[in-house]
Amino acid sequence: MSLRRQIQFWLVSLAAFVFFLWVFSPVLLPFVAGMAVAYLLDPVCDRLEKTGMSRIWATVTILGGFIVVLIFFFLLVLPIVGNQLTGFLDRFPDLVRQLQGLLSRDLIERVAQSAGMTAEDLQSSLTNLIGQGASWIGKLAQSVWSGGQALLSILSLFVITPVVAFYLLLDWDRMVERIDSWLPRDHLDELRRLAREMDRAVAGFVRGQLTVCVILGTFYAVGLGLVGLNFGLLIGMGAGLISFIPFVGASLGFLVSLGVALVQFWPDWPWIVAVGLIFATGQFLEGNILQPKLVGDRTGLHPVTLMFALFAFGYLFGFVGMLIAVPAAAMIGVLARFGLSQYLASPLYTGTRQARTTREE
Repeated sequence: MSLRRQIQFWLVSLAAFVFFLWVFSPVLLPFVAGMAVAYLLDPVCDRLEKTGMSRIWATVTILGGFIVVLIFFFLLVLPIVGNQLTGFLDRFPDLVRQLQGLLSRDLIERVAQSAGMTAEDLQSSLTNLIGQGASWIGKLAQSVWSGGQALLSILSLFVITPVVAFYLLLDWDRMVERIDSWLPRDHLDELRRLAREMDRAVAGFVRGQLTVCVILGTFYAVGLGLVGLNFGLLIGMGAGLISFIPFVGASLGFLVSLGVALVQFWPDWPWIVAVGLIFATGQFLEGNILQPKLVGDRTGLHPVTLMFALFAFGYLFGFVGMLIAVPAAAMIGVLARFGLSQYLASPLYTGTRQARTTREE
């Protein structure tokens, strides 16, 4: 098969896969979740097999423990977070008004004068900005919630997702062998090398970043709870949950917690400083210990590229797209680096003169 026919074949296959995601994205969520669970737990299953446990008993043990932890979370942690979320949304307008009231008239006038505006215009702009931000956050939360309904429903959570994860985890090695048998024989070694690079990139980032999110969410929630901040558990877990988006999780969590702390503790500034120190410590731990040790630079993706992938896949495929955004971006990154290396070694880059000189030598 000529190179042109090969390119056409893979482009058509890619288009068919994207079309499949687009058509079936409303029902794919529990299956994608089950696949993600199986992928994350497969190394643990392999380690249990090395100890002498059969594959089926290793799968049952791991998946059973995972379901117990999931039930514990939904029965104990989620109701508390849900109550705090309801209270936060109910009190949000009052919090905004109280926060605006803490801004002194002199401060507003000085800032307005330096910006060439009147105090009334600046205060109106701030009110509109906060209102638009609150509206955007509300729409985002509503979109994520509506997109995650399938995952949170009893059917998908306690039936479909665990069943899919069980069968995929049980047959994972056989599926890998079967897919390996379908690879083109002429490019087998190269395709296997690319697959290993993709696996290292995806597994290293997803498993490492998931651990970072859990550690940071726990740290922020416990720290804010010890300070006595209202909605501390909600803010801390939310900041940890979205910390996989570079700079967004910590920045959003810091701004929200600082606003709540100003309303709650003012003029007791040491407690406000304590809230800031919690996020400063979390950022130090993330940047100097957690990220280098657990994640590193395994995807080879720039933070801006990562954020673009999350927004692009989320826009195209909804909540399912956000789940597959990072793995897909990591795979595309591996293929892009491979394509770049092929281009740099081709006459298209080196030129026909250098290629002819190389052949003559």
